[in-house]
Amino acid sequence: QVQLVESGGGLVQAGGSLRLSCAASGRTFSSYAMGWFRQAPGKEREFVAAISWSGGRTYYADSVKGRFTISRDNDKNTVYLQMNSLKPEDTAVYYCAAGPRIRAGIVTTNPHEYDYWGQGTQVTVSS
Repeated sequence: QVQLVESGGGLVQAGGSLRLSCAASGRTFSSYAMGWFRQAPGKEREFVAAISWSGGRTYYADSVKGRFTISRDNDKNTVYLQMNSLKPEDTAVYYCAAGPRIRAGIVTTNPHEYDYWGQGTQVTVSS
């Protein structure tokens, strides 16, 4: 089973940037679709971004499109979430997820299609 370790969260002022990283164990990382989700206090977990096995397809929630970029480096077994122009409403715990059952070339917003999850990293954006 794959293990996911996240890093890069922290406190940033509105308008600033952060880059989250998620390092995956195992040599099958390149065959996993990957996603980022977030959960704010008192709210349900919501989809943020997803990337296909090859990295050729990406998809973003409307709330982050144009500001966030998901990418992957399969040689380093790492997926990234570059977050620019951060807003206070971006404050949440961010989770990366791996979806080995997701078909090649497919991106999905459905958390039930992801089998492995990181521990989460806190992102706090001040006004």
